[in-house]
This record gives sequence, C-alpha cells and structure tokens, in this order.
Amino acid sequence: MPALNDVLAALDTLWPPERAEQWDAVGTVCGDPDAEVSRVLFAVDPVQEVADEAVRLGADLLITHHPLYLRGTTTVAASTFKGRVVHTLIKNDIALHVAHTNADRADPGVSDALAGALGLRITGPLVPDPTDPAGRRGLGRVCELDQPRTLREFAERAAEALPATAQGIRAAGDPDRTIRTVAVCGGSGDSLFAEVRAAGVDAYLTADLRHHPSSEAREHSDLALVDAAHWATEWPWTEQAAAQLDEISDRHDWGLRTHVSRTVTDPWTAHASAHAFSV
Repeated sequence: MPALNDVLAALDTLWPPERAEQWDAVGTVCGDPDAEVSRVLFAVDPVQEVADEAVRLGADLLITHHPLYLRGTTTVAASTFKGRVVHTLIKNDIALHVAHTNADRADPGVSDALAGALGLRITGPLVPDPTDPAGRRGLGRVCELDQPRTLREFAERAAEALPATAQGIRAAGDPDRTIRTVAVCGGSGDSLFAEVRAAGVDAYLTADLRHHPSSEAREHSDLALVDAAHWATEWPWTEQAAAQLDEISDRHDWGLRTHVSRTVTDPWTAHASAHAFSV
C-alpha cells in the first residue's frame, strides 16, 4: 500500500495546486504523510455527514472538491461544525485533501465531467488557460449536442442526467428554441456571461444563476439559460476523479479501493411549485 505522501504527489499531477485561483484553499487539510492509504472516498462537500460516511467506509483518505476552510480559521475546536469534521477525521486516521479551482481548470476537469454526464461533445474550454499550449485546460467547456434539441428537451435531458436535487432544473428562454451548441460550467458560473456570449453558443448550463446577472444576460442576447443545483453540476467530477486515481493505482500496483459518495449534500431539501401569477 502507498503512503499518503505518495498518493498526494500523484493527485498534484492531476490537479497542480499552483493552478488554483489565488483566493482558493486547496491541498491537504489534515493527514499523516507517512500513513498507509488503502481506501479513498471522493465527495463534493467536506461536511459532517460525509466525514461520518468516510468513517463507516473505513477510508484512509477523503478527497473533496470544496474546501473545508476557504477563508482560513483561528480554531479547529470541536465546538464548531468545521472543527468537528477535523476531529472526526483525525480521530479515525482519515486524511482530507481538497481539489477545487485547480480541478476546475484541469484537463480533464470539473466541466469535462459535467459535459460527459450530459452526453455533449466538447470542442474546447470556455475560458482557455493561457499557460496551456494545447488549448485544452481552462474554465468551463464549449460543447455541441449529438443532435439539435429544443430548450425544453435539453433541460429535461439535464434533469435526467444529473443527480436529483430539490431545486431541479430551471430554464430561461423560448422552450421551443432549437439548441445545437452549449457552454457548460460546473459550479457558480454567472461571472462568465461575457465569455459565453463571445463563444456564440445557443445555451449556457451552469449553477447558482442570480437574478440580475441572468436578467441582464437575457437582455444582451437570446442566449438560453439552464440553471442546475451547484452540487449536482460538480458531483460528476467525483466519478471522473475516482477513475483517474484508479488508473494511477493500477499503474503503480497500489491496490487502492476508491469510492464515490452518493450522499446528497446540496443544502436545499424541498421544493414547492408556484402557481402561475395572474392579474
């Protein structure tokens, strides 16, 4: 079995920490570099429910997309909910490693996994990484559908392909409009509307679309919008990442056992459909 340090070195080749945004907090949160690793759990969020799942599984390493401490902290006291996560992991000899915006920019990255889940053909990154001469890394992806679909049909396809959440899928635009090209961005993507318009696509699928940026985007052009839950757009990455680590494990004959958490950690738990407004 490999030492944690060996596994972390391999993970850094997949998602180099220097490619993370400056504001981000990626890398190893806790863990003994010399401890042996045999079982790894992948998840989106490092919340208590996932930490408890790692304990039940007997995992030695938990890899999450979202950071536990994005803005730093002065305490890991168990009286705080994040501190309880740290205590749970350390008491059970479980390391925690985070791959966030460095996984967003990777090739393949979070948006590749999202496009794959939707059955889209990727033509390139939405925001290319200027340090990548091959032009494959970057934020978001520009894609083509296998065949033209209406916006209604594409939204339904997204609802079927992505993990179910209370939010479901929202769409903005003419439901009967034909969609041939789509930009996708796993996670919060309404800061990229200018790049989406420049890409000339018919629709944009992302998460956390806010009222004002979305309204302004619709006023700028007839770009169709498809809004999914943040967790749902990033969960496909966990399966992709597990497969990547499996390949490394096989190559080095490590014998790692990788698992993907099916625990829904999207914060929204219920949805009530509104009646049509009339005057």
